[in-house]
Amino acid sequence: MTITRRHDDTIEIVDADSTQPARERERWARAYGRLLVVIDNAVVFTALSAAAVIGTQPTILPALDGRVQVPVLVPLAVLAAAMLVTLSMTGSRAPRVYGVGSREYRAVLLSVVFTFAGVALVAYVVSLHGLHAILAVGGVFTAAGLITARFAARRWLLRQRRRGRMSHRVLVVGSPAVAGPLSDDLRRAPGAGLQVVGAYDPSGTAADADGAAARAIAAEVVAALGVLGADTVLISSANELTPATVRELSWHLEPGRQHLVVAPSLTDIGGPRIHARPVNGLPLLHVETPRYAGGRLHVKRLFDIVASASLIVVLSPVLLVIAALVRSTSPGGVLFRQERIGLQGETFAMLKFRSMYADAEQRLAELHARERGEGNSVMFKMKDDPRVTAVGGILRRFSLDELPQLFNVLSGSMSLVGPRPPLRREVELYGRSVHRRFLVKPGITGLWQVSGRSDLGWDETVRLDLFYVENWTLTGDLAILLRTVKAVLRSEGAY
Repeated sequence: MTITRRHDDTIEIVDADSTQPARERERWARAYGRLLVVIDNAVVFTALSAAAVIGTQPTILPALDGRVQVPVLVPLAVLAAAMLVTLSMTGSRAPRVYGVGSREYRAVLLSVVFTFAGVALVAYVVSLHGLHAILAVGGVFTAAGLITARFAARRWLLRQRRRGRMSHRVLVVGSPAVAGPLSDDLRRAPGAGLQVVGAYDPSGTAADADGAAARAIAAEVVAALGVLGADTVLISSANELTPATVRELSWHLEPGRQHLVVAPSLTDIGGPRIHARPVNGLPLLHVETPRYAGGRLHVKRLFDIVASASLIVVLSPVLLVIAALVRSTSPGGVLFRQERIGLQGETFAMLKFRSMYADAEQRLAELHARERGEGNSVMFKMKDDPRVTAVGGILRRFSLDELPQLFNVLSGSMSLVGPRPPLRREVELYGRSVHRRFLVKPGITGLWQVSGRSDLGWDETVRLDLFYVENWTLTGDLAILLRTVKAVLRSEGAY
């Protein structure tokens, strides 16, 4: 739906869909919150019961005339109640937390640590003996159970949101040039729970001294929310509205039921780099500049060495079998060495198991002349490349041809996670900003590989690689490695 203002200052609503009242649709948030309460209760009860069975010891309190035994159910009941209260206090069930991002999991882990550490401290102060085994086992079971249960609940919620359910209905406010791309981004991320149902263009409204225009825009937006049954206003860029208009709009929204979201003029900036700092009523956003040196980089290199060496040892039988298959099924060497561009633009020899016939590079010009690659405008990719051998096709499908790159990681020319290492002919087509990819080591896997691989267009590939360069973290690397396993098993976008 699109809302525009006519020349006579009336508004026109185009393609409005009939919707049920927003109050009825918002019941999903309360229902999902109650579901999380039930899940948390079940997990905490099960985990602490198992801990009591494993760590059964008499619980004893000091007394004036000696010692008295306390039934183990008493401290367990206190521990369970404290655990459930802490889960609520940390906001682990807040609608803005669950379903997307890592804040939900961090809140759950913080609740477990805070509760069990607090109970352990109290037990030490009052000389309550016999709880150490229960606390140790119960803490591990509770944390593992809650994280697993929340992950399963999130997967279910994601399936519902992909079907258009259990999401906030969003009205985007802003000019088409800004609101359009933002709406497209939200539609590609249904898991965020923000379903775009309309757009409002505030352009053409002149500012005035008494704020009449601001009140008029706010009234029109609220009216559009009612027509659409929407509950969330998303301002695509605050630069297009005066501060008075944004403030007036926030005053017009119904507290607790209608929400205001502002998209800052920052793109591809990771959350950990952004910090809000209010100064004299101004909500300033501090954006940290990315760092490419220091302790984190040393830890990343240490992890690369340990992980690559361990994988080489564990996978050595697989490497030998693949080498034998490549050698016996087609003429040529086992390994394919290709010059790639790495850190700071330096060249290195990237290793792969040979998946093509020996004359593949000579036939590349012929294929370029016959048809453009199917991957994107810079990287040449073909789903049915005639140069690929039968064994090579299987290796490529499950990315087994890339296993020799573990030796590149061990030697230091690559990392386990990073941007894709490009060819020199690709670099010659790069724009100036794309060269920022060379600020970090290229990786065996990365955001590009776990987000579609060869099915992505060039612009999206660059955007993902640059996002990684600007926002990489050690925990983010671990998440990408886990997603890589899933992508390889499904052979998504590999050819």
